[in-house]
Amino acid sequence: MATPSQVINIPLQGSLEAYTPVLVFIGVAFGISLFLLLLSWLRGPKRPNEAKLSAYECGFEPFGDARLKFDVRFYLVAILFIIFDLEIAFLFPWALTLREIGLAGFFSMMVFLAVLGLGFVYEWRKGALEWE
Repeated sequence: MATPSQVINIPLQGSLEAYTPVLVFIGVAFGISLFLLLLSWLRGPKRPNEAKLSAYECGFEPFGDARLKFDVRFYLVAILFIIFDLEIAFLFPWALTLREIGLAGFFSMMVFLAVLGLGFVYEWRKGALEWE
C-alpha cells in the first residue's frame, strides 16, 4: 500500500528546503525592524519635560482618581453590542448555505433569532437601552 507522500509524489527528504526563502524573508524582516528600532532609539531626541511625562486627558490637566467605578449601563451596552454582533456573524454563513441546509437549518436559525429577540425585549424592559 502506498503512503500519502508517494501518492502525491512529494519526497519526504528535502521538503523543508522549500521553506528556506520564507525563513530568510522572516529573518531579514526581523533584522531590519530591529535595526530601525535601535536606530530611532539611539538617534531620537531625548528631552523629557513635565508636559511630555504627564498623562494626556483631552487637553485638560489630569484630575480625579483613574479607578472610579463605571456605571453598569456601559457594560450592558457592551454586552448588547457583542450579542448582536455575533448574531450578524452567524447570519451571513447561514444565508449563504440556506439552500443546502433546508428546513431544519431554517427553523434552527429562527429559534436562535427568537432567543436573541427575547433577550432584546428583556433588556428593553429592564431599561438597559435608556440613557439618562
